[in-house]
Amino acid sequence: MTPTRSRLASPVRDPQRDPPTPVDPHGATLPALAIIGRGRLGTALARAAAGAGLRSRLAGREDAIDAGRGSEAALLCVPDEAIPEAAANVVAAIPPLELVGHTSGATGLDALDAAVEAGASAFSLHPLQTVPDAKADLGGAACAIAGSDPRALEFARRLAERLGLRPFELAEEHRAAYHAAASIASNFLVALEESAAGLLAATGVSEPRELLAPLVLRSAANWSERGREALTGPIARGDAATVERHLDALRESAPELVALYEALAERTRELAGDGTGARAEPHDGTGAATATGAGVPSDEGSR
Repeated sequence: MTPTRSRLASPVRDPQRDPPTPVDPHGATLPALAIIGRGRLGTALARAAAGAGLRSRLAGREDAIDAGRGSEAALLCVPDEAIPEAAANVVAAIPPLELVGHTSGATGLDALDAAVEAGASAFSLHPLQTVPDAKADLGGAACAIAGSDPRALEFARRLAERLGLRPFELAEEHRAAYHAAASIASNFLVALEESAAGLLAATGVSEPRELLAPLVLRSAANWSERGREALTGPIARGDAATVERHLDALRESAPELVALYEALAERTRELAGDGTGARAEPHDGTGAATATGAGVPSDEGSR
């Protein structure tokens, strides 16, 4: 029997390696789009729009109004605190501009009030993907969307789909929690791995990032397949003595990481099971349940 595979399965790069073909399922032409902001995200979205055959123009602050006057929709790719000003700036292009959106995950549609008061509909489109540079490939990433009215929401959905993204609706009241989740998953991961690499480098090991990368990528792939069941290591198997040795080493060589380790250890215990590190496992066929830590395979003993 061929094993089934999760739609989020490893390898981790599946969405980038096999992005969906940009297709408008409604078979209609999207309105001309002005992408305002020549930063990393704006440029990446402009590249995606060009690749999808959309009528689009990338503009900056100095030519935003001109770009808006030649378009029916504008997408503001600017920092959160600059959204209200950018929205007010394109008011001069309403009409013909009818739709004004932003790409923030944390900021609500009320940041676009100036455009709405001028007669435009508001929307937002936030790719759930890290964008380290303007060449970032967003294809296959999830995308949070919202709209001030049905037309704006439908436009956001269709635009996301044409850009090769996977849209899902996000309620305004859940924006902060959504963005916090994204930050934990992405930003904090980088902070954690830099902390681990620094600790490893302090032992005299060269190229710590190169050495840790396979472990990090495999752990992420395992999590995408198994969720919390991907946990391994001393806490998952209830090895308190090893955890204490970790803390002793940190107190000596990296005391700034002790509080971080303790907080993450506590959260790991919560995920692992009953607070002792024991995790309930499926029945082994004899009617008795086994527990991780009661008989850990030898290849699990060091992670």
